[in-house]
Parts: sequence; C-alpha cells; structure tokens
Amino acid sequence: MANSGHNYPIAARNPGATNYPFSIMKALVTGGGGFLGGAIVRRLRAREDAVRSYSRGDHPGLAQIGVEQIRGDLTDKDALTKAAAGCDVFFHVAAKAGVSGSNEEYARVNVLGTEHAIAACRTHKIARLVFTSSPSVTFDGTDQEGVNESAPYPTRFLAPYPLTKAAAERLVLAANGPDLATVALRPHLIWGPGDTQLVPRILERAKTGKLRLIENSGKKVDTTYIDNAALAHLLAADRLAPGAACAGKAYFISNGEPATMDEIVNGILAAAGLPPVTKKVSPTMAYAAGLLLEGWHGLFKSGEEPPLTRFVAKQLATAHWFDLTAARRDLGYAPEVTTKEGLERLAEFLKSLERK
Repeated sequence: MANSGHNYPIAARNPGATNYPFSIMKALVTGGGGFLGGAIVRRLRAREDAVRSYSRGDHPGLAQIGVEQIRGDLTDKDALTKAAAGCDVFFHVAAKAGVSGSNEEYARVNVLGTEHAIAACRTHKIARLVFTSSPSVTFDGTDQEGVNESAPYPTRFLAPYPLTKAAAERLVLAANGPDLATVALRPHLIWGPGDTQLVPRILERAKTGKLRLIENSGKKVDTTYIDNAALAHLLAADRLAPGAACAGKAYFISNGEPATMDEIVNGILAAAGLPPVTKKVSPTMAYAAGLLLEGWHGLFKSGEEPPLTRFVAKQLATAHWFDLTAARRDLGYAPEVTTKEGLERLAEFLKSLERK
C-alpha cells in the first residue's frame, strides 16, 4: 500500500484533567474501512488505543495495524449492538453519502442506523458517542459566510443526504444526558491522500475534459484536510463526558482557510500534474443541467449518480465557510495541516500511485 501521507505521533493526553477520561481504552468505529473512518482508526492506533471497526467489507490494512474487524450493516441492529460490547467510546462515522436517491434509502441508513448506534450505546452503557455530521444540515441554498453553530436547520432541505443527516444529528444531540454524552462534528469537504470522493471525481472529469467551474463571483468555501478531520474526532472524544462543554452540541470543522472553488479545484489538479480548468458555466445553466440530469437518471433508473444535481449546483454557486470559534474553545481544535502542506502531501501520494 502506498504511503498515504499520514504520520501520526502518539497523541498528547491530558492526565491533569478531571472532567473527562484520561484515555480511550477501546473504541468502536463504524465505517472504519472508509476514508474518514480509516483515518480515525489509524490515529487511535497510533496512540495505542484498542480499536474495533464495524463495516460492510474486510480491510487488510486495518488488520495489519491490529484493528479488530466486524462485518455488518448499520441497518442490522443486533449485529451493531453485538459489535459495541466492551467498548468505551463509539465513533459513528458510517453513512450513506451521495447526491441522488430516495429519502427512504438515505433514511434507512442514516436515521435508522443512528438510532441503532444510540441504542447500542445504551445497551452496553457506553458513555461517549461522537457522531460525524455535515455542514449541509444547515444549508438552505444561500450563502454561508462565517456562520456559527447558531445557524438553524432549514425548513426545506434540497436533497435526501442533508435531510437525513440533520434528522440523525438531532437524534444524537437529543440523546445527550447523564449516562450518555454525545457530540456531533460537521467537517466540510474532506480531502487528502486516499480520498475516494472529491479528489478522484475532480481528476476523472478533468482527464475526460468534462470538468467545468460554476461562476460564483469569487465566493469562498471551506475544506478539511483528512488529518484535521480525524484530529477533531479524537479531541471531541477525549473531552466528552456528561456536563462537558461539548456535550450535546454540534461543531463546524474545517482547515479555517476558505478559498474560491477555482483555487480549490485547480490546487488539486496541480497536485496531480494536470493543467488548470478555466471553462465556466453560469449558476442558472448549472442548475438547469442538474435538473435535466436528475430526470434522466431517474427515468432510466441508472445505478450511477448523475454528474450534477440541483443540490450540487446550488452548493457550487454559493459561499460555505464557517466560524471555528466554538470548536477551538470547547474541543481545543487547531488544524495541524495547512491546505498548502496538504496539497504537497496529496501530490506525493498521487506520484507514488504512478510509480506502482
């Protein structure tokens, strides 16, 4: 396996703290074989925590670092409850992501699966639940510029994913109490070495000549390098306890370096040694294209996601950057890897793949 660019030291712990446990003894991570879940797992193992991964597949890389693996689906309540036995903290990372599909499909995994995670914590008296949410739970189709956690859930969601993630986040925060402390993290646009979503999609479309940018008058967007997203999860778990400052709350997470989509996309292309994309379409044209593509894929029941949807078109045409004050204050969060350094690591990773 190529070096992913992750180099985790043994994480610092705070033996003098009295309001949260000194260490994590055993963690369950749903989706431990995925991009973010895997980064959380590796970081836990780097500081010598015991880790159990619950996912639908087998991942040899996890076995190599001493991770116990259990195969199962979030919709299987009994299997998930059994997997949680003996754990001290539950990282609920797995979800159905994407930009197309029915509300029912997404709710079955994202809402019902979260209900099962909460129930598993209660059954085994697990005191800490860290939930991976999304900033899209507050997106109403308009600009989000420096917004903080006071931003409300919209009255109308633009796609099944944010609808069901918001429902799941509400369940997690409502479950917070004296026996189960919960926290929700909202990392925005996670990327880096090993990314299976954002980076490969950009590179594939650029190589086929299908990549276009949407005109948005230089509006800025937050992104999150993978190591920073994983760090935020461990910081939250270490500080989480009944009555802790972060208990029962949600937090935006990012690199804290908002940039235009032109800068983000072309930075990734440069890391891959590809020329910048300059072709752009108007927001109106992008939205219309998303509508047509959704209809086409729905009509023919294609198993693939459409290359563009109305939700994605709206996101690409608006600003999305967030105030990290609460995460810095309550979690002690400070991004470890800058965007510049992250792009350098990504470039080295992509070069290593070419050398194989």
